[in-house]
Amino acid sequence: MARELYDHLKVLTTEAINPKTKRLDRMTPLQILGAMNAEDRKVAGAVRKVLPEIAEAVAMVTESFTTGGRLIYAGAGTSGRLGVLDASECPPTFGVSPKMVQGIIAGGRRALVRSREGVEDDRASAQRAVDKLSVSARDTVLGIAASGRTPYPLAALRRARQRKGKTILLVCNDLGARPSYVDLVINPVLGPEVLAGSTRLKAGTACKMILNLITTTAMVQLGKCYGNLMVDLRATSKKLIERSKLILVEIAGISYQAAGRLLKRSRGEVKTALVMHFCEVDYREAKKTLAATDGKLHRILRLHRK
Repeated sequence: MARELYDHLKVLTTEAINPKTKRLDRMTPLQILGAMNAEDRKVAGAVRKVLPEIAEAVAMVTESFTTGGRLIYAGAGTSGRLGVLDASECPPTFGVSPKMVQGIIAGGRRALVRSREGVEDDRASAQRAVDKLSVSARDTVLGIAASGRTPYPLAALRRARQRKGKTILLVCNDLGARPSYVDLVINPVLGPEVLAGSTRLKAGTACKMILNLITTTAMVQLGKCYGNLMVDLRATSKKLIERSKLILVEIAGISYQAAGRLLKRSRGEVKTALVMHFCEVDYREAKKTLAATDGKLHRILRLHRK
């Protein structure tokens, strides 16, 4: 088994030696930074090539959201942390429940702040995590595995498929054949890392970019923005309160003071505040109006905005 894994690692792009950085330990700091920056510039181009697959992922995730399902990330190490990070950023940005986008990581919460590399091989733990979340046909599970072979996310995907969930695999190597239990593969190939095998570098950057693309685009499809403004954010901090006022001033054309009063009346909900303002209704009626239009603010404001 050990030799089999060794032979497999030898052919992975992410494990290959980058010929441009073979003298990395003898470079000056500025030369190292230049080499890393040059490699990082390749990431956006590689991601651009897989935009069609990312669009398919968005469609799957959006379907899950609109049918009451969830997006669940699964990964180990850097990949797992990126999934948890993206999931944790969705509630404050889009005003959604923390249950809507979730992340499971090999080793659990402790692995978020301290590396526990051995846990990536724990297939049983991944299966238990999927079972604990009661994954069903409404859910989409996205496994993140830069190498394409990490046991934890692959086991999570296999278990999700057994439970009828939709499955996506994000991998940064040429995978070849798609695993039978995976519906969609997103496969940006980035070339060797500056530091051989360190997938927290280009691979990590690419994965973060792709997760951003998927959740942001899916949330836009759900009506979580108006134009390019975050109208579904929740004003739960001083910064978000002031950002909410900025949005109200921008869209409604009202004063800073009026924006503050409107925000209070709308219980800190920017989208609701805008419906209250333009439709001249109270909080309760504004919520009904939003529900009737699936939360698509532009459908309401095009009839009432002068």
